[in-house]
Amino acid sequence: MSSRSANAGYDRHITIFSPEGRLFQVEYAFKAISNAGLTSVGVRGKDSVVIVTQKKVPDKLIDASTVTHIFRITPHIGCVMTGLDPDGRNQVMRARQEAAEFKYKNGYEIAPDMLAKRMANINQVYTQKAFMRPLGVSMILIGWDDERGPQLYKTDPAGYFAGYRATAAGAKHQEAFNYLEKKLKSDEPANVEDTVEMAVATLSSVLAANFKAQDLEIAVVSRDNPTFRVLSTEEIDSELTRIAEKD
Repeated sequence: MSSRSANAGYDRHITIFSPEGRLFQVEYAFKAISNAGLTSVGVRGKDSVVIVTQKKVPDKLIDASTVTHIFRITPHIGCVMTGLDPDGRNQVMRARQEAAEFKYKNGYEIAPDMLAKRMANINQVYTQKAFMRPLGVSMILIGWDDERGPQLYKTDPAGYFAGYRATAAGAKHQEAFNYLEKKLKSDEPANVEDTVEMAVATLSSVLAANFKAQDLEIAVVSRDNPTFRVLSTEEIDSELTRIAEKD
């Protein structure tokens, strides 16, 4: 019996397990993230946290300034969405809503770990109900916590979330994990510059590409400036020049 006929019918519904105990629709959501063709990397340093992703403008007629995968959620928390673009925007909208409701009810900003947990819980509900589908998107969340310092979290379509020293999502994410594991055997990056450098170097090594400023999007949160900040093309260019000169 072919594996296709063995799986027959079990990938038609989100809520039905196959005899091997798998939920195929959730697995397909993970494939959608890899098939989107973008790679994102997040790295946490001692006093800062950085996200880097590729910037691909699919059409020459599109205004490049309107294409982004990095979003601010609260003044101190932001994220990079890897996977299906419309699903990503939907999840960002929901994250902003959750963060705003939390602040309204409690009178202070939501912490990055609480927001990651909440978004993961919402994703998990999508795997239980037949009238929903899992979102084909992975959220890498960064932020500053007054008690814990720089924070890096990742959520996935199955509803899992965890805090990371460094992580990646999208195409070639496994290669990025391997690279980061080797680099982070020693200590975490000491400052913002080193953290940015490690994130860019990871992406550059995994994709075997030398990036120009317009090929990347970078966002930073640090102790000196705990606001979520997306770097401009000029700032990215100067960072790339600094890294090239260092090499």
